[in-house]
Amino acid sequence: MQPLRGLLFDKDGTLLDYGASWPPINREAGLLAADGDAMLAANLLRRAGADPETGQALADSLLAAGNTEELAQAWHEAGSPLGIAPLVERLDALFQAAVGRMVPVCELSALFDRLRARDLALGIASSDSAAAVSATATHFGIAPHLSFIAGYDSGYGAKPGPGMVQAFCATCGLAPDEVAVIGDNAHDMEMGRAAAAALRIGVLTGTGTRATLEPISDLCLGSIAELEIALFP
Repeated sequence: MQPLRGLLFDKDGTLLDYGASWPPINREAGLLAADGDAMLAANLLRRAGADPETGQALADSLLAAGNTEELAQAWHEAGSPLGIAPLVERLDALFQAAVGRMVPVCELSALFDRLRARDLALGIASSDSAAAVSATATHFGIAPHLSFIAGYDSGYGAKPGPGMVQAFCATCGLAPDEVAVIGDNAHDMEMGRAAAAALRIGVLTGTGTRATLEPISDLCLGSIAELEIALFP
């Protein structure tokens, strides 16, 4: 394997602690899509793989790994009275507005500062919108360390396709075998495999479990706080 020169991170469940951040937002999203109808909201959340009482999503479910367009399509088909386009717009606005309520898995700015000191190119590839990714990077002080940001709406295709990894490589002048993809769901690992990334690193701070991630990853870590020890012992 070539020495690593780039790290491409998923956002939710990887940089951000999913269980500490997203369950209440998921419930709000369901109620939004149901236009305030609590019974319909519960059905929509179940359809997307989340517990309507807690908002916690299952590994690799639509709310855990899908993008807003996929979610809006599914919820519209399941009875949301909102049209798909306005539902996408309103969900994206909700998710972006929730950035200040997110809980990072560690001190992100310090970690990214140390990784950049190793001359690594750093990027984020998310199923959230590019605007939400950018807002997250700014909020947590890691924007200056990033060479690449992509959301589902950036034009590189959606996970689990290889487009975001390929765009990261093209932007940073890297080959796929010089890049590690880090994420908490099968979509992230499949994206890395589709792009022939050097390493696929699963983390357990999202909805994925050791049972779902170990068989499809090269490394499975408790969190990105363990990255430096795992990659640079």
